[in-house]
Amino acid sequence: MKKVSLILAASVLSISSLPALAQEVKEDDDVVNVTGSIQSDILFPQADATIGAEDYPEAALTNSFAEVNVTSKHGDAGARFEYLEHPLPGFEPDYKGYGVPFFYVRGHWDKFEMTLGSFYEQFGSGFILRTYEERSLGIDNSLQGARIIAKPFNGVTLKALTGRQRRYWDWNDSWITGADVEFNIEQWIKSLGEKNTYLTLGASFVNKHEGDEELIASYDGTKRLNFPENVQAFDVRLRLQTGNWNVLAEYAQKSQDPSQGNDYIYRKGYVAMLSASYSKRGMSVLLQAKRSDNMAFRSRRTLPSMSENSSYINHLPAFTMEHTYALASRYPYATNPDGEWAYQAEVAYNFKRHTPLGGKYGTKVKANFSYVHSIAQNVRTADGVLQGLNGYYFGTDGYGSAFWRWGDSKYYQDFNVQLEKKFTKAFKLNLMYMNQFYNKTAVEGHGGMLHSNIYVAEGKYQFNNKVTLRAEAQYLDLTSGVNNEEGDCDCVYGLLELSLLPYLMFTVSDEYSIGDEIHYYNGSVTFAMGAHRLQVGYARTRAGFNCSGGVCRWVPASKGATVSYNFNF
Repeated sequence: MKKVSLILAASVLSISSLPALAQEVKEDDDVVNVTGSIQSDILFPQADATIGAEDYPEAALTNSFAEVNVTSKHGDAGARFEYLEHPLPGFEPDYKGYGVPFFYVRGHWDKFEMTLGSFYEQFGSGFILRTYEERSLGIDNSLQGARIIAKPFNGVTLKALTGRQRRYWDWNDSWITGADVEFNIEQWIKSLGEKNTYLTLGASFVNKHEGDEELIASYDGTKRLNFPENVQAFDVRLRLQTGNWNVLAEYAQKSQDPSQGNDYIYRKGYVAMLSASYSKRGMSVLLQAKRSDNMAFRSRRTLPSMSENSSYINHLPAFTMEHTYALASRYPYATNPDGEWAYQAEVAYNFKRHTPLGGKYGTKVKANFSYVHSIAQNVRTADGVLQGLNGYYFGTDGYGSAFWRWGDSKYYQDFNVQLEKKFTKAFKLNLMYMNQFYNKTAVEGHGGMLHSNIYVAEGKYQFNNKVTLRAEAQYLDLTSGVNNEEGDCDCVYGLLELSLLPYLMFTVSDEYSIGDEIHYYNGSVTFAMGAHRLQVGYARTRAGFNCSGGVCRWVPASKGATVSYNFNF
């Protein structure tokens, strides 16, 4: 298998080097397009006892991917080669390997499409099904099987699929089968479209078929649980867009699904969401609320490690702002699969030019507030008496939970205000203040509640059309939860970035941890030409969580030279 994989890899790399591959080939009145990409991130690691960076036996660690896709009028095909034999720090042991785990063929006609092989899919907001790839998190939970998409009538889209889910270099034994239907009502009632009103109704169903296990589930070894071979989940949703308003309501439910993640309880899972937004020129408002309860849905009930992100069939988005500034993203929130109440509100306003607050070039202001809290849980004991949560009971319903009641724990809170102001044609300034509560115990398992104030200033000066200098200054003031041994302390951060269009960018930055007096420095040079992008740098990286959409991966401290190359054709 490894020899075959190496041959395929060599074929992919050699083909991608041919300039003619990116061109269109016309055969029998059909246009064939060949596209693809190469991505390689390399670290030459060095040990550093000060920050806890490990000493690796390999001279270089790399996550590398090469992908080729061929598309035409009636058929597509593609494959991806992955080389992860010596992966970057923080990826699970099972992530290691190389081969061609993703490949597909697809036929498509006027109202019908069929895919065989590997594919990604999402039903609604992903509450019962979302498969996707996120390389920075080590996630690729694609399905291998068959999918059909049909549009038999105007305003109707049908999907049906079945397959096994990828887990690193293998596929889980369970079979995932599902169907989804969406109705665009404005396609049937023309008066809605004429009034700028669009109404979408959707419904989904997913079944996981997984065989029973020879598993003694209880801690004292006395119970042999009878696992359900089929776990069903359904989802219903409504989206209404009228004028400047957009409203989405969605509800999903999952049948009994005892697993390692919920201590093998037989409680059903639920999630409900309501999201409303209003926008017009110069102004926008967003309000969101979500309640989830025991809604982790995996294609494998027992895993070697519950810390891994593999085998999730569904996705529960976090109603928290994803920050891009270094210190603002220091403590990101990961969705709690056991259950949570989550709220988010955001208001953005653009003060017009030539007004007292807008000035000559206008002023943009945005405020965001997010709050995540536990749900109320009561545990049912063997004698049927409800009591406070102190551990679940194997083989029981686990706990009861009233819909509107909160639990005792605040998981996360974030209030931030951002201001964007252009002072001259050449100079623009962004300012941000952020007040954050981060329950480190709830998210990471230890550490208590951290409370911090974060200040950010970013300036950008454009000398001419080709030369731009950008600078950042950030300060994290940890008012409670200081623990120098774990790196939870006040920090300052600075960055300078010089862009020389169209080819070069130079970046230097340093994060200084005041409590333990450690510098985390980074310097890099980025070269871009056409479809090629090459970045070379040297960095000392702090241990912490890397998150996207409420899904997080722990990244250990590292130090060394880095090389990143991307090519799209």
